[in-house]
Amino acid sequence: MTNIPETGRTPRVQTRLVVIQILVLSLLGTLGGRLWYLQIREGAEYQKQASGNHVQQVVDPAVRGDILDARGVPIADNETRLVVSASRTDLLKQSDDGKGVLTKLAGVLGLKADEVIQKVRLCDAETPQPCWNGSPYQPIPITDEATPKQALQIRERAEDFPGITAEPEAVRRYAGPGKSNTAQVLGYLSPVTDDEIQKAKDTDSPYLRSDMVGRSGLERQYDKELRGKAGVTRYEVDNLGRVIGKAEADPAESGSNLVTSIDSRVQRVAEYELDKAMKVARQQFDKITSENYKADSGAVVVMEAKTGRIVAMASAPTYDPNVWVGGISAKDYKTLTGKNSDYPLLNRAIQGQAAPGSTFKVVSTAAAVQAGYKWDGGYPCTSSYSVGGQVFKNFEGESFGPISLGRALEVSCDTVFYGLADREWKKDGGINPKKGQPKDWFYKTAHQFGLGKETGVDLPNEVTGRVPDRQWKLDYWKANKVAWCKSGKKDGSYVEKIAYENCLEGNKMREGDSINYSIGQGDTLVTPIQEARIYGAVANGGTLYEPTIGKAIISADGRTVTPIKPRKAGRLPVSQATLKGMDDAFAGVITRGTAAWKFGGWPQNKIPLHAKTGTAEVYGKQTTSWLATYSKDYTVIMTIAQAGTGSGASGEAVRNIYSALYGVKGDGSIDNKKALLPEPQKSLPKVRADGTIAAPKVTGDPAKDVEASQKDNTTNGDDQQPPATSPPSTNNSNTRRKPHRRGSRRTRT
Repeated sequence: MTNIPETGRTPRVQTRLVVIQILVLSLLGTLGGRLWYLQIREGAEYQKQASGNHVQQVVDPAVRGDILDARGVPIADNETRLVVSASRTDLLKQSDDGKGVLTKLAGVLGLKADEVIQKVRLCDAETPQPCWNGSPYQPIPITDEATPKQALQIRERAEDFPGITAEPEAVRRYAGPGKSNTAQVLGYLSPVTDDEIQKAKDTDSPYLRSDMVGRSGLERQYDKELRGKAGVTRYEVDNLGRVIGKAEADPAESGSNLVTSIDSRVQRVAEYELDKAMKVARQQFDKITSENYKADSGAVVVMEAKTGRIVAMASAPTYDPNVWVGGISAKDYKTLTGKNSDYPLLNRAIQGQAAPGSTFKVVSTAAAVQAGYKWDGGYPCTSSYSVGGQVFKNFEGESFGPISLGRALEVSCDTVFYGLADREWKKDGGINPKKGQPKDWFYKTAHQFGLGKETGVDLPNEVTGRVPDRQWKLDYWKANKVAWCKSGKKDGSYVEKIAYENCLEGNKMREGDSINYSIGQGDTLVTPIQEARIYGAVANGGTLYEPTIGKAIISADGRTVTPIKPRKAGRLPVSQATLKGMDDAFAGVITRGTAAWKFGGWPQNKIPLHAKTGTAEVYGKQTTSWLATYSKDYTVIMTIAQAGTGSGASGEAVRNIYSALYGVKGDGSIDNKKALLPEPQKSLPKVRADGTIAAPKVTGDPAKDVEASQKDNTTNGDDQQPPATSPPSTNNSNTRRKPHRRGSRRTRT
């Protein structure tokens, strides 16, 4: 007998066969499932990816839209240039990372080899300019000023210059019509970064690696509208890279054009007058510091009073925005950003902060009325105001007796405002306020005037200024208490005594703080654009506008026009009667007040002007000049740091700007044909049938024309003080800040 079955297999063999069969079936099932997943479930996706592996994209950059002034004159447009670019991808394939090629290229272009090599390195935290901050896969421009001969050399010897191209391209141009500059308003462009590409990936305005984007000014604010949409053509290629067909194409869409409210002629005049005023100030001797005024920076704003539209905005020092086109050089970058540059990239009209001096009295006057003081009340304008052991002096010890608030504005009487602010400080409980919220009318009113926050102007990086109210003092004290207590000394230097005082009670509103604040001193900071908005509101009857530069967006084909309308932001907290009183007082500043010596002979009966002068003291520096003015149409604000008095430094310049606007000659006569903008520009430029925008030709230099027309103006001169006025005595300690109080008095309003 045998135990072997008839099949000839033992039970063990049969078990093994069953196991093998199960394994085989399992593997077949798994393979089949995977094939189903790849072919059926995800087949379309993988087919798309596989197709993408054989598609190459060619990007056609969009033409960036123009930026135009109010009359349609281009202030930023495009021009065709021969651009030489380098591909990092191709250069890195070479044994020396392309240094040999770049060195030969430098020889052809007449550049230094190091400069060319630096331009293709990638920017990071440790790499200074020049460097490339765009995508490493995008061609990097070496120069946009190649000559036809240089471009021909590169193209004919392509084997000597692998990775190098020389092609005509549309590049940005900042035209500067009529010798205007407008640098800080326009801004500049630079390549998009990989980080920006990722962040914008899922937005309605994604970036391509070839895009140039706005970095400041209008170029940044309206980048989405100006940039357009690059075209992309997709080609099917085989494994050898040969084109076998055209997959699809998305045509490029040119960017829209931005029409602004800037008038390039008025812009030129504003820039020229600001620069001239600063140069004249540097020739004047400051008796307080015993050296000439430095006049190291300044700004001017010309704004439509009834809409908030900006007609001109200038900042000094300035620069040529074309230095950014095609990549900025190391030398130019250092000039713009170095410690000794005075930082010309800053737009001081919206980013320059300074104590406003007596121009702030418009706020203090409104605050006094809100607090219950009568406009026509008799407020003592004495030669000085004493608080404890400190004496706050009026300018030159002037005394006008009991006067109204309007007269106090007109003659800029400090002691009237000292007394009002001190009285309110005491009503609120002094250094230890009463239970509950103090009324703080002088600080509350400043906030109602829009100070301490952005105006909303359509430019990036606007600063807020500062209203040093109780909350600000508390926050500032908390942030600086440790440092103050560490460095402060009761009997130390002036700075050490201030630190000691702030350590003990810097969180409290002291009597001297409120007195100083009432005349725009102490910790108060404003910007020129904030002042323009305030005085514009006084001019138009009380409406605060958000300042705007953009006026309309016009599509590239001219078929779609999207207006940018003026935006109201609120109203001044004053009655029409108070506004009328302010208006009369500011007119008096022109005819018989602190600005009269600069506006003699002005046709006030035909073109009424209004003004408030201001001279702000800054510890360790010379005084800051302010001049705030308005007509029925425009507000003109000028400020110059370390330049002396408000009327002395800026009076002639501001008068000349108004002369340009209204065609006023030096002898006071009016030539309407010479007026650049006797009333604000309301209409938009004409759009032709082909989508182009009609623009008048710009010839000559408007600033020189105005200067020539003012030769008969006997009030023009290079002096800083009125003929019958001299600066306060430099040995009068009561006109300077005291160690135990913040500030006392400046030199001149």
